[in-house]
Amino acid sequence: MLIAAGIGNTPWTVLAEGISYSIEASIGEATFLVSVAVLLLWIPLREIPGIGTILNAIIIAWTIHVMVPILPSPESQTVAIFMAAFGIILVGIGSGLYLTSNLGPGPRDGWMTGLQRKTGIPIGRVRAAIEISVVLVGWSLGGTVGLGTVAFALTIGPVVAICLDIAGRIGNVSET
Repeated sequence: MLIAAGIGNTPWTVLAEGISYSIEASIGEATFLVSVAVLLLWIPLREIPGIGTILNAIIIAWTIHVMVPILPSPESQTVAIFMAAFGIILVGIGSGLYLTSNLGPGPRDGWMTGLQRKTGIPIGRVRAAIEISVVLVGWSLGGTVGLGTVAFALTIGPVVAICLDIAGRIGNVSET
């Protein structure tokens, strides 16, 4: 939804989009290649992937590859903003579900937590450094940065927190 909105992508999608232009691939294919590259960065950190790690890389890349070509382009700025907001909510819901499954972090989250563990740098700084770096590299390669990118950066934390809380409550209800 964020990509189709055309008003700015998530930081990692800015990178994947920029790479997709450089290697003449779809954003979904570039997303998968980025996930594989990030998983290789786990090796010196001694991070261990789980089934959720692998599924995260495959499902996200496949979803982008399949959905971007069929999603409509918005005809107005208002519709674009709605699509981007809905996309942020969907990322929050997906994050809440996968993070509470305890099947392994996604490639990017595992790299972030591994870097934090190895360096001792606070997680917020590690995350910010990674996100800013991938946006800058992606933008330099032609990835789309805009209002959607800023909205994602400012709102994804609270949206994921809310979704984690809801997923945790649902998980506790199903255990009783």
